[in-house]
Parts: sequence; structure tokens; C-alpha cells
Amino acid sequence: MGNEEKFENKKDELWGKAKEATGDATGDDELKRQGKFDQTKANLKQAGEKVKDAFTDND
Repeated sequence: MGNEEKFENKKDELWGKAKEATGDATGDDELKRQGKFDQTKANLKQAGEKVKDAFTDND
């Protein structure tokens, strides 16, 4: 996996954590849900990249 993809996925995960924390602190349930969704999306992208790497590293 390229460093750029790693950085983007980590950035998205951290942004989601920040949104979730802000939503929790302010009582904004929608923002909190969006943050959790962003984290899940970033983690799925990360997993997809790892699967892709597993197939390309074996060539």
C-alpha cells in the first residue's frame, strides 16, 4: 500500500474520531453518527488496500 493511501485513510479515520468526539461533547447525535461512519469507511478502505497488497506482493 502506498504511503499516500495510508495517510489518506488515517486522516479520514482521525477526522471521523474528531467529529464523533465533537458530536458527543455537544450532544449532536447526527455529527456523532457521521464520525463513526467516517471511521468505519476509512477502516474498510484500509482493509481493502491490505487485501490488494497481499495479492500484488506475491507476484
